[in-house]
Amino acid sequence: MQKKVYWIEGDGIGPEIWKAARPVIEAALAAENAGIRLEWEELLAGDKAVRETGSPLPESTMQALRGADLAMKGPLGTPVGTGIRSLNVALRQSLDLYACIRPVRYFEGLETPVKHPRRVDMVIFRENTEDVYAGVEFAAGTPEARRLAAFLREELGASVIGDAAAIGIKPMTEAGSKRLVRRALRFALEQKRKSLTLVHKGNIMKFTEGAFRQWGYDVAAQEFGAETCTEKEPVPGRLVIKDRIADAMFQEALLRPEQYDVLATPNLNGDYISDALAAQVGGLGLAPGVNMSDTLAFYEATHGTAPAIAGKDKANPGSVILCGALLLEHLGVPGGARRIRKAVEEAIAGKAVTEDLATQVSGARVVGCAEFGEIIGSRL
Repeated sequence: MQKKVYWIEGDGIGPEIWKAARPVIEAALAAENAGIRLEWEELLAGDKAVRETGSPLPESTMQALRGADLAMKGPLGTPVGTGIRSLNVALRQSLDLYACIRPVRYFEGLETPVKHPRRVDMVIFRENTEDVYAGVEFAAGTPEARRLAAFLREELGASVIGDAAAIGIKPMTEAGSKRLVRRALRFALEQKRKSLTLVHKGNIMKFTEGAFRQWGYDVAAQEFGAETCTEKEPVPGRLVIKDRIADAMFQEALLRPEQYDVLATPNLNGDYISDALAAQVGGLGLAPGVNMSDTLAFYEATHGTAPAIAGKDKANPGSVILCGALLLEHLGVPGGARRIRKAVEEAIAGKAVTEDLATQVSGARVVGCAEFGEIIGSRL
């Protein structure tokens, strides 16, 4: 069977990590003799797309992705405070990639900032299309911001908003929240996880994040009631649904991570907590992720473009390599996924690692991006 995978190499270190990762993914699949062959087809986005087409996100790329079921990409640059809006966000919204799924686990051999990194084994389901990431905001002092501020004051009584304010809108819907939690619930039940935690700031944002919390409990009770229970009324053998206020969840992640299995979060909370958890187990260089719609699985490096080291053979290809493990699981080849994760762990144990990991491995020998990919591939 042949499966087409569209790929975008990304900006900055993207081309390097992609070149190192693809052979590992293909070798892991071939080793399983699963009767599946990957057909890779490149699409343009980011700096390369601008150079070749004049657009950072060509319509030809979007057209191909709308009919795709598998895709993978490196990091795409996003300027801070100016320039184009995030290409990552544009892809997620345009393709309705509503679930950002980030598994976080520890790899033996890394000396992490926390004492017990082995206790971290969580999967974050982050809502991907709503919240402040919807991109509805207006700069301070613009006519649009002043008009909106005047409306909020005069029509809705929001007296704290003055004409000098920059204003952003935080839309969150019942449908958007429920479909994200529903997907997280299905995963938790299929994987026989013990709990699902709704992470929110509903004590302050009562009608957005507070509603996310309630909608999450509602979908669990209404659609999965026979298989779930609440933390207050536990039932042996059932998936426990609980919730934590976002700031408290950060504390829990440090103090009691073993008590949490699957997290379901609004967009911004998920962005924060997934990076923080990755730092507890070794950093974003070993953090894979996938953005999913109901039809498309779009795997991506979870780190940035790292322009300071681009082209210097210093980048860590681990995130994209581990995305390959997620891809193989999605294709029904879990053995290939296990091969990749075991090979990454053995490479770390061998102490020949990229610069970012060397700071967390005593006696490490620093190797380049290409060599680290080769080392992982040799251990498949």
